[in-house]
Amino acid sequence: MHARSGSAAAATGATVNAMRQQSTLFALLSLSLLLVRLLLRLRLAAFRDAALTLHLLARLRIRPVTVRLPGPDGTTLRFWCPASPSSTTTKPPLLLLHGFGGDAKWTWAHNFAALSRSFHLYVPDLVFFGSHSRSASPLRSVAFQARCVADAMRLLGVPRYHVVGISYGGFVAYRMAAVEARDCVDRLVVMTSAVAATAREISALAAREEMAVEDALLPDTAAGLRRLVCRSMHRPPRLPDFVLHDFIQLMFVDQRKERSELLRELLKNGAGIDPLPVLTQRTLVLWGDKDQVFPVDLGYRLQRHLGDECRLEIIKDAGHALQLEGAGKVNGFIRSFLLDAPDGPEFGFARN
Repeated sequence: MHARSGSAAAATGATVNAMRQQSTLFALLSLSLLLVRLLLRLRLAAFRDAALTLHLLARLRIRPVTVRLPGPDGTTLRFWCPASPSSTTTKPPLLLLHGFGGDAKWTWAHNFAALSRSFHLYVPDLVFFGSHSRSASPLRSVAFQARCVADAMRLLGVPRYHVVGISYGGFVAYRMAAVEARDCVDRLVVMTSAVAATAREISALAAREEMAVEDALLPDTAAGLRRLVCRSMHRPPRLPDFVLHDFIQLMFVDQRKERSELLRELLKNGAGIDPLPVLTQRTLVLWGDKDQVFPVDLGYRLQRHLGDECRLEIIKDAGHALQLEGAGKVNGFIRSFLLDAPDGPEFGFARN
C-alpha cells in the first residue's frame, strides 16, 4: 500500500517537475524573443549606420575628415574622402552632394562602391546635416552651402573636380558651378533637382502637400516617414514602425530647427540666382520617370535652358530617390558621362 502511494507520489512529482521545466523553458524562450525584439527595435538603424561606416573604412578605404572653415562662425563639414588619394591622373576627384532625405552615407550607400572604382570620392554632410557639420552662422541660403563646400574642397587641396548633386544637393551643385566654384567645377551632374523652377513654382509644389513642408521632409512620426518614403520611391520597401522610429532618431532629430530654416529659405529664394545662368560646364541631368516630388517636366526645362552642353536621361521605373532605385543605371551614366567611357549605358533614351 505504502509502495503504491510512493510510486504515485513519485510519478506525480516527476510530472510536476516536467511541467515546471517546460514552463521555465517557455518563459525563457519568450524572454529571449522579447530581448531580441527589443535589441532590433533599438539598434537596427544604428547597426546599419555602423555597417556603412565599416564598409567605407575597411573595404573602400574612404575615411571621415572634419574640415573646419576659417571665420568666426565655427563652421565645420564632415567629409568622406580617400584615405590615401593617388595621383589625380589615375582617378579624377568627384564631389557627391546629398539632399534632405539623409546624410552623405545613407544617400550614396548604393553608389560608393561602384563610383570609387573610377573616382576619388569626396562626399560631405552638408551644413546642419549629420552630427559633425555645424555652424553658428545665421545664413541658410543655397549660396551659403555652396560657399562652405567650395571652401572645404580648397582646404582639402582639390583644385578641380566633377560634381554630382541630387535634389537639394542639385541646387548646391548648380550654384557652385555657376558662382562659388565656377573655375573649379569641371563637369556637372544634376539629379531630380528643381533648379529650373521659379521660387513661386517651388512654393506651389510645396503647397500641394497635406502638411507643412518641414513636417513632410523632416518627419517625426513613423507614419510621416512612411509617407515620405512612398513619395520618394516608385517601389517603396515595407518597413515596420520600430525601424522607422529608429531612423527618425538617427537622421531627423539633431539640428532639426536649422534644417527647417534651410527649407524655408529654399522655398523663398530657390538657388538664389535670378535669372538662372546658363552654365559653361558640360552637364548631365538625370531624372526618374516616376518622380512624385519634382515632375519630370522640370528636367526637360533645365535641359532646354542649358542647350547643347546639356544631356538629359530619364530612368524608367524610378522615383525621386533615383540613386537608390536606379543605382546601377545612375552609376553607369555618371561614369560614362564624366569619363567619356564607351562601355557605359547607352545615352539618348529621353532627349529633347
